Amino acid sequence: MMDFLQTFKIALRALRTNKMRSFLTMLGIIIGIAAVIAMMAVGSGASYVISQQIASIGSNIILVIPGSTTSGGLRTGSGGAQTLTSDDVKAIMSECPSVALAAGTVRSSGQVVYGNMNWSTVIMGGGPELFEIREWGVSNGRSISQQDVDGAVKVCLLGQTVADNLFGAADPVGNIIRIKKIPFTVIGVLESKGQSPQGVDQDDTVFVPLRTAQRNLVRAQRTNSVGAVMVKARSEELLAKAEEEINALLNQRHRITGGKEPDFSTRNLSEILAVAEQSSKAMSLLLGAVASISLIVGGIGIMNIMLVSVTERTREIGIRMAIGAKKNDILLQFMTEAVLLTLLGGVIGIALGAAGATVVSHMLEWPTLISLPSITVAFFFSGAVGIFFGFYPAKKAAGLNPIDALRYE
Repeated sequence: MMDFLQTFKIALRALRTNKMRSFLTMLGIIIGIAAVIAMMAVGSGASYVISQQIASIGSNIILVIPGSTTSGGLRTGSGGAQTLTSDDVKAIMSECPSVALAAGTVRSSGQVVYGNMNWSTVIMGGGPELFEIREWGVSNGRSISQQDVDGAVKVCLLGQTVADNLFGAADPVGNIIRIKKIPFTVIGVLESKGQSPQGVDQDDTVFVPLRTAQRNLVRAQRTNSVGAVMVKARSEELLAKAEEEINALLNQRHRITGGKEPDFSTRNLSEILAVAEQSSKAMSLLLGAVASISLIVGGIGIMNIMLVSVTERTREIGIRMAIGAKKNDILLQFMTEAVLLTLLGGVIGIALGAAGATVVSHMLEWPTLISLPSITVAFFFSGAVGIFFGFYPAKKAAGLNPIDALRYE
């Protein structure tokens, strides 16, 4: 232990002798570690944003949308035909054991007006199950009830963006707004959801009871048509099973047989989440790999400077060997110097990387996450760089012949 402490003091003294060269030697490691920390923080922040956006939709969700149909030789695109109905929603709820909840929705867009204020927004029709599936609470007032749906009552819920643009700081609850020139009473304001994974503002929406929308706001061939069905499985493990049950049931109800193309399609939002998470992880790894190149460059710089140091200190090495220092002592001294350089550079780099990530977060308003594991890995990786690139110069120093070293000028 005393030998190691003595070696450490000698290594520290050697680095202090030429402070500027030591700093320039560390610079590559400092830049490399700082870049890795900053890039990993940005990548982790991106992953967090994507996860939060997808989580804002809800969990264990399957989306059923109308498919394409052919009429007069012309095919409509996906979602271009009204092939789903409220009866399909009821059947999914009652005949699919893996399904916890199902909600039909219709979608439109239009101008909403309050006094002299107006706002163009998305208008959604749905029932109480929709808000339970999407885990979307009400910040003020109440939500849409089943009685509102059954009675086709002209009431509405406002998203936070719509409420802000129509009412500002005033309380919207109890006021009457016009949706497509039809009066609706505001019964509540929804909690803020933020952006969807596609970058759409989920709060820029007005919700009305499903049957109200079907009768008054949406042009449909059948009054019970729905534009999509949002389904929640009983658990994440039953998502695939629920999807199979829904496909089988709707194929039967819509008489899809004999290789006929289905007039609907299902989408598992958990699969979208998995793909998005994989993409963000790949981006984080790519950013980290690019930043790690500078660590290699810094390691080569350390090797170069240590080789120069061995040449400059050949006579010192010869004197140490002459007074009893062994090869392992010389090897340990130069290895200690190399590791000390990289660890000091690593500490400075971690501090600069964290500061850089904070600056990026404030300037670009982009969340950055600096995790303890990434800091730990960066610190030990910097030490590993010192060991790897410092070994050859240390071995060369330890392998010098004491007589030749003493004669070196």
